[in-house]
Amino acid sequence: MPPARGIRRQLPTSPWLFMAPGILVVAAFILFPFVSTVWKSFTDARMLVPGGFVGVANYRAMLDDPAFWTSLRNSALYVVMVVPCTVVLPLLLALLVRRQIPGIAFFRAAFYTPVVASVVVVGLIWVWMLDDRGLINGVLQALGAGKVDFLGDSWLLLFSAMAVTVWKGLGYYMVIYLAALANVPRDLVEAAEVDGAGPVRRFLSVTVPAVRSTMVLVAALSSVAAFKVFTEVYVMAGPNGGPAGEDTTLVMLVQQVGTGLSGRVGYSSAISVVLFVITLGLMLLVLRADRKEDM
Repeated sequence: MPPARGIRRQLPTSPWLFMAPGILVVAAFILFPFVSTVWKSFTDARMLVPGGFVGVANYRAMLDDPAFWTSLRNSALYVVMVVPCTVVLPLLLALLVRRQIPGIAFFRAAFYTPVVASVVVVGLIWVWMLDDRGLINGVLQALGAGKVDFLGDSWLLLFSAMAVTVWKGLGYYMVIYLAALANVPRDLVEAAEVDGAGPVRRFLSVTVPAVRSTMVLVAALSSVAAFKVFTEVYVMAGPNGGPAGEDTTLVMLVQQVGTGLSGRVGYSSAISVVLFVITLGLMLLVLRADRKEDM
């Protein structure tokens, strides 16, 4: 018999060779921009001008900048108003569309359609609907009510953008909840029914505890997305952030300050760092709240 061939010994560097493309991509498009942004936040860099080290001057200027506090207020308000809606409403929608009734597949597709649509297109559609001569004001006038200046009033404009964000995200989070509801033990639901629990009682006592981890995931994803909102407000309010810039968010402020030939790259980088710290803090708060409930 021919001698058995020996097993070729794997080189210690083989795993790193397979990981190298991914590491290079992460380093080039994530780590390097992050480190560069943090460094530039301590400089007075401008577009096409490297600038020099100024310490924490950009962060001090941020504290005295009314535009920063306005954008921080709007972003925080966005989180407070949008996150509860995107946690609860998609769950109720998932409970509705998971029923096996004729034609339910059409409604599932209809609810998910806004997710695959472009945010810019969705924003433009809602701008046309909320305009003084749009569909919504037309219906209000037909019912005998007066026109509502949705796009001219800063608060109405901001809340309209929040409604668009919630409406567009319903289908996405609905699919996540559908996957979670499929794993809810059927015997628990049947036991609750035998005990005489109604639909509301079964929802609070069985469904919510069973999908609590999914609710935490949705809360974390939606809170970060809401705090970093840009496109909806930009399309509906314009590049200046609505009337007198009262609807500017933090990401919009970064874009306004850091772009153009005279863009203050150092200052916009400082705002970006603050935005990163706040979003990281939101994630940690959500995870901490989840751990406390598990204890």
